[in-house]
Amino acid sequence: MPTFSAPDGTLLSYRVTGDGDPVVCVPGGPADSAYLGDLGGLSAHHRLIVPDLRGTGRSAMPADPSSYRCDRLVGDLEALRVHLDLPRMDLLAHSAGTNIAAGYAARHPERVGRLALIGPSSRAVDLEVTGETRREYARLRADEPWFPAAYAALVELTEGRGGDAEAIAPFFRGRWDAAAREHHAAARPDNEEAVAGFGAEGAFDPEGTRAALAAFGHPVLLLTGEFDLNSPPPLAREFAGLFPDAAVAVQPGAGHYPWTDDAEWFTTAVSAFLTPSSRNTRQ
Repeated sequence: MPTFSAPDGTLLSYRVTGDGDPVVCVPGGPADSAYLGDLGGLSAHHRLIVPDLRGTGRSAMPADPSSYRCDRLVGDLEALRVHLDLPRMDLLAHSAGTNIAAGYAARHPERVGRLALIGPSSRAVDLEVTGETRREYARLRADEPWFPAAYAALVELTEGRGGDAEAIAPFFRGRWDAAAREHHAAARPDNEEAVAGFGAEGAFDPEGTRAALAAFGHPVLLLTGEFDLNSPPPLAREFAGLFPDAAVAVQPGAGHYPWTDDAEWFTTAVSAFLTPSSRNTRQ
């Protein structure tokens, strides 16, 4: 895999798949970017450039653990752009990675073309999802055989009474079958220090980020799954309201990893957004 140097000298890895216009794809977690795969076949339409965040996948561990902070990872993304010699880049980010992408758009708006936020996390802009909202969307799955145990765990978690976080995993998938279980295991972060450091004190500046995004003059897509308990549709719509030019797409029957639930729907929506001549999204 090709590599580049971060601002502090940490050697970071990335992979390239597909042909066409480049799209830099920022993983969540922080976890090994392998869980993104080729985003359900999006590589048939675009050249996907997928970095491994520092301390994950094939990227090196940093000498300074404080560099796992989200704001420091924004600097790594800019180093990748310079390495690729891209005057401007389209960005796609998933889950926690959307905080990195939002921070990058706020800091370097002139370097961004189109911005696609998939299953967005909103820590960078300090938007919250209430426990009741999560429970409301969870109840859409009441007919699933796994629902009683998963919902009981969710109630305990959202009410601050402990609860087994692993037990609610089915809520993050459009279907909870063998393939989903396998992908769930692959997508789990394995660097606890990176996860803990990502949101450490100073990682986010919500007020400053909101102000910068209010002036962000490029197209934005926020795509979430109908059943995404992590990033339910109301959150995506509220997040979209922070941008001057943002569209929301809610993928039917999908969870937090929509490209695994209906690859064709996902790739059609995202590719249409990323392709200037055919920009439209499904609502």
